[in-house]
Amino acid sequence: MWSGASYVHRTERQEGSWTLPEGLGQAIRGTAEEIAALVRSAGDTALAVPGSKWTVGEVAAHLAMANELMADLAAGRERSYGDGTPQSLADANAESLAVFAERRAEPLATMITEQVEAFLDALSRSAADGQAPTTPLGVMSRSVLASYLLTHMLGHGYDLARALKSPHMVDPARVSLCMPFMLSVMPRVAAPEATAGLEARYRIKLRGGETFGVSLADGALRVTPGSAPQDVDCTILLDPVAFLLIALGRLNPWRAIARGQVLAWGRRPWLAPRFPTLFTAP
Repeated sequence: MWSGASYVHRTERQEGSWTLPEGLGQAIRGTAEEIAALVRSAGDTALAVPGSKWTVGEVAAHLAMANELMADLAAGRERSYGDGTPQSLADANAESLAVFAERRAEPLATMITEQVEAFLDALSRSAADGQAPTTPLGVMSRSVLASYLLTHMLGHGYDLARALKSPHMVDPARVSLCMPFMLSVMPRVAAPEATAGLEARYRIKLRGGETFGVSLADGALRVTPGSAPQDVDCTILLDPVAFLLIALGRLNPWRAIARGQVLAWGRRPWLAPRFPTLFTAP
């Protein structure tokens, strides 16, 4: 959806007939390194994370384990982790943190970056962008899996940066690389109670980048990457960083509106505030 690397045409790495989207490997590695630096800078990993029940040490431990999970999936190893619903993922997170007791900064920082390297190495051995094993949010291609890993790290990296009062690493170029995952998962995380009975056609535009459409009818939600349905009801223009943070439950939509990061128009502009409520962040 915007400036930064295009995930459609250009490629960073090629193994056989499969290509890793340009800039994605670098973004994954760079994000992991920035997160590791944040974790190492923490004087006390028991520090609470704003807006979360977790501490800095627990977020770091979760990232270390999640990166290991993603590396296993990229390597073709079957792993189970909830059924994709928010409650099942929360339960799986709690269970894994109860078993994995490490909370020291240095071991966790090292594991975060090492498992990212294991993930990228596994992807580099892939001969084609075939189906990866089932992830916590369904079956997806390896390129979407890589986008998923980046998105997950950015969300928790943002949390760590807030807790440690440091600049966060979410920027438009990285958000653009998250979009293959975001667009693929939106129908899966649609909230049935919010979409029931709603008929609407949205055009979503990210400043400096891509446009996509979201259509709702008969309780079903359909996403059209790169285009929008005809005769849309509401167009929403968003700052890309605000879009991702809202989607991940890190930014209140009304705060983004007050900051001028969200604009809306069309024949039914009142549908704009409803749009974030159509989804449940996993």
